[in-house]
Amino acid sequence: MSGDTPLTSVEARAPAVPTEPAPLTGAMLALGTVALSLATFMNVLDTSIANVSLPAIAGDLGVSPDQGTWVITSFGVANAISLPLTGWLTQRYGQVRLFVASVLMFVLASFLCALAPTLGLLIAFRVLQGAVAGPMIPLSQSLLLSSYPKAKAGTALALWGITTLVAPVVGPVLGGWITDNIAWPWIFYINVPVGLVAAAVTWMIYRARETPTHKLPIDAVGLGLLVLWVGALQVMLDKGKDLDWFGSAEITILGIAALVGFALFVVWELTEDHPVVDLRLFARRNFWTSSLAMSLAYGAFFGNVVLLPLWLQQYMGYTATDAGLVLAPVGLLAIFLTPFVGRTVHKIDPRLFATGAFIVFALVLYMRSLFNTSADFWTLMIPTIIQGAAMAMFFIPLVTLSLSGLAPQKIPSASGLFNFARITAGSFGTSIATTFWDHRATLHHAQLVERIGNTPATTQALAAMRASGLTAEQSYAALNRLVDQQAFMLSANDVFFVSAVLFLALIAVVWLARPVKGQTAGSEAAAGAH
Repeated sequence: MSGDTPLTSVEARAPAVPTEPAPLTGAMLALGTVALSLATFMNVLDTSIANVSLPAIAGDLGVSPDQGTWVITSFGVANAISLPLTGWLTQRYGQVRLFVASVLMFVLASFLCALAPTLGLLIAFRVLQGAVAGPMIPLSQSLLLSSYPKAKAGTALALWGITTLVAPVVGPVLGGWITDNIAWPWIFYINVPVGLVAAAVTWMIYRARETPTHKLPIDAVGLGLLVLWVGALQVMLDKGKDLDWFGSAEITILGIAALVGFALFVVWELTEDHPVVDLRLFARRNFWTSSLAMSLAYGAFFGNVVLLPLWLQQYMGYTATDAGLVLAPVGLLAIFLTPFVGRTVHKIDPRLFATGAFIVFALVLYMRSLFNTSADFWTLMIPTIIQGAAMAMFFIPLVTLSLSGLAPQKIPSASGLFNFARITAGSFGTSIATTFWDHRATLHHAQLVERIGNTPATTQALAAMRASGLTAEQSYAALNRLVDQQAFMLSANDVFFVSAVLFLALIAVVWLARPVKGQTAGSEAAAGAH
C-alpha cells in the first residue's frame, strides 16, 4: 500500500489544479469565434474610427481640431493604464465574467460618448471607454485559444489577427461615411448593438467555462503613481502648444508631476512584491530592445495616422469619407501577409522581418514627404497600400522577440507591459506629431510671407481678386488661406520625413536583440500587439 500513497496524494490534490476545458465544436465553436471577434473588432475599430471625424467633432463642440485630438489620446492613455490590471482582475473575477462586464461597460461608455454635449464630457467618457476596454483584447484572445484544440492554435490566432487588421481598414471609411451622411455621434452608437450581441453570445457559450478565482493583493500605490505620471505627461503634451509650453505655470507643474511621479513609480515597482507593472523585465535585452523599437515605431506610425486625415480635411478640401478612403487600404496587404508571417516567424529571424517592416515604413513616409497640394487621390493612396506590407511584418516579430526566453508564467506580465508601452507611445506620438505639425506650419507661414512680400506676382494676384469682386480684406484673407495651405503641407512633409528617418534609425535598435532560436514563446501573445 505504501507504493500507492504518492498516487493517492496526487489524486487528493488534483481538484485544486484547474483543468483546461475541452475545445468547442460545431456551431458553438463558430458562434464563439464570431462573438469574440465582434468584441475585438468593436474595440480596435474605436482606435481608428474617430480619426477622420475629428474636424467634425471639433466643429460641432466649438473647439479647435488640435484640441479634438484629445478624443484619440484620452482613449489610448486610459486603455494603456488598464492593461496591466488585466491579470489581477482575471484572477479576482474570472475570465468570462470580466470579459462580458468589460464589453457591457464599453457599450455604456460608447452610448455616453455619443450623448456628450461638450468636449470635456466627451473626453471623460472616452477615458471611461478606454479604461474598460483594457481587458477585452487579451481576454478575447485567451478565450478564443481555449475554444480550439492546441493543434489549431495557429488557425485561431490567424482568425483573431485578421479581425484586428480588418477593423483599421473599415474604421476610417465607416467613420467618414457616418460623419458625412448621418452625424458623428453615430460612430459611437454603432457599438451598442454590436456589443450587446457579443456579450450575450459570449455569456451563453462561455459561462460554464469560467476560470477559477482567488483574491490577490493589488498594488494600489503603483497604480496611482502610474495614473499620475502618464496622465500628467499626456495632458502636458496635449496642452503645451496652447499654453506656450514651460512659459506656463500649468505646464511646468504638469512636467514636474510627470517627472516626480515617474521616478517614484520606478522605485516603488522595483521594490514591491506584487507590482502592477513588472519593470524587472527590462533587465532582459530582447525585451527592452523590442519594447523600445515597438514604442517609438508605433508612436511615429499612429501620430502620422492621425495627422494625415487632419491635413486632408483641413487644407486639401477632402470630406471625412474621402479621407477615410485614403487611409482604408492600409490593411489589405496585411490581411494577406500576416498568416505567412505567423507561420514562418519561428523559422526566419524575426529581426529580419522587423527590419523589412521599418524599411517599408520609411519608404512610405518618404513618399508622403514629397506630397504637394496638387497630389491626386491615387498619389495619396499608393503609400497607404504599400504600408500594409509593413503592418504584417511589424507586430508579430517584435512581440516574438520581446517574449523569447521567458518562463510561461512571465509571459502575461511581459505581454501586458509591452502593450502598455505601445499604446501609451501611440497617444504620446499623436500629441507630438500634431504639436510639431503646428509649430513647423507657423515657421513655414512666416517664411512664405517673407518670401512673397510685395512681389509683382503677389500684387497681380491681389488685383485679380479685387477685380473679381472681393474687397481688400477678403483678398488678403484668400491669399492668407493659400499661404496657410502651403505652410501646413510643408509642415506635414517635415513630420513625414522625420518619421522616415526615425524608422531607419530603429533598425539598429532591433539588431541589438539576441537572435531567437526555435522561438515559440510569444506566438500566442503575438496577435495581442494589434
